[in-house]
Amino acid sequence: MAALLEPPPPFPLLPPNSNSTRPIPYNLKLGRPANSSNKPALLLSLHSPTTTTTTTPCCAATPEQPASESPDPVPGTALVRTRDRRRAVRLAWEKLVRWSRSWRSKAKTDVLERTNKVVVLGGGSFATAMAAHVANRKAQMEVNMLVRDVQVCQSINSNHCNRKYFPEHKLPDNVIATTDAKTALLGADYCLHAVPVQFSSSFLEGIAEHVYPGLPFISVSKGLELNTLRTMSQLIPQALNNPRQPFIALSGPSFALELMNKLPTAMVVASKDKKLANAAQQLLACNYLRISTSSDVIGVEVAGALKNVLAIAAGIVDGMNLGNNCKTALVAQGCSEIRWLATKMGAKPTTITGLSGIGDIMLTCFVNLSRNRTVGVRLGSGEQLDDILSSMNQVAEGVSTAGAVIALAQKYNVKMPVLTAVARIIDNELTPKKAVLELMSLPQVEEV
Repeated sequence: MAALLEPPPPFPLLPPNSNSTRPIPYNLKLGRPANSSNKPALLLSLHSPTTTTTTTPCCAATPEQPASESPDPVPGTALVRTRDRRRAVRLAWEKLVRWSRSWRSKAKTDVLERTNKVVVLGGGSFATAMAAHVANRKAQMEVNMLVRDVQVCQSINSNHCNRKYFPEHKLPDNVIATTDAKTALLGADYCLHAVPVQFSSSFLEGIAEHVYPGLPFISVSKGLELNTLRTMSQLIPQALNNPRQPFIALSGPSFALELMNKLPTAMVVASKDKKLANAAQQLLACNYLRISTSSDVIGVEVAGALKNVLAIAAGIVDGMNLGNNCKTALVAQGCSEIRWLATKMGAKPTTITGLSGIGDIMLTCFVNLSRNRTVGVRLGSGEQLDDILSSMNQVAEGVSTAGAVIALAQKYNVKMPVLTAVARIIDNELTPKKAVLELMSLPQVEEV
């Protein structure tokens, strides 16, 4: 058999949908590719009469476009858009990292270098966590905890742990506990105030004679004094009989346990003195604790106080098994009420939407570690408030703050239905079930 069989003469082919009458010549050859078996391969090629025909297996790649290479993506396709988006994200992240490194290289550390002693007032869970945090910032720094409980004092000094609150966490060696105010305060560069709000006035009056007039107070206590409606920025200078006592408010989403475990979080320090706020930032900020600064002291304090009351309301909803929709709607309403009152008192709305506002509110209202939320859960489950409080070894500030909040709302003529309902439940004048029915029956109004 001949190597090549010639087909019949060409016949004209017209392209689809073509109006042309000129035929397109073709050649049909039956042959064998090189190194193939004896079976013939059918090859079809369309060409002009003057073009040299090359017999190529249909599965082989042409030299101009190897089979192993993918064609360039067509502009405007999904592949191109995805590639461009990823490139934009990468460039944005690299820019952020460069800015961060540049900022860190210029950050001052003189405050930490100059600080030799810090005193922490209180021996509770958050006082212990803050003492450990500050002590870890500088091994040569002396951190004194002024406590009332003799057993807590002995536990810290003998075993380097607070057995009452953190029995499994070892405290840094430079943390020392004492019950003597003069010893604790002597030579202190900063004072961290972590005494519960309702006991702060009497406590501070008892140690006032040992407090240096220029000693900066960093308050982590959140709440309002029940009888006087004072915030901590008002209470501390008055109790120390020094209107010019330097004051800083520290607030934000920060459970003591997670702070002890060095888990990342962010907080805000607020002071009317910008230099003082920057100094506190230098003292406290580290690789797992971001510290922002603010001049809105009243906003930080009011948000920190009222979020405890709102957390009780959120807990009541959980205790009654009313669902996530109900709890989220209630918390959103409560956030609006806090904003209404805070802005009437002179706070900035942006503070309420920041770390010390929404940040702290979300943590306190939605997480099981919250003491105030736990009180609400048990109230919603039908327990009596006295039984709940007697079984707790820590203070739930929202219980005592609730009454003060309502007094402030009346003073500034602000309607606060959710927080008012909590105060009524705490006073045993309203049941949780009745409170929910009343709140759901409120007039349907425009959202503000």
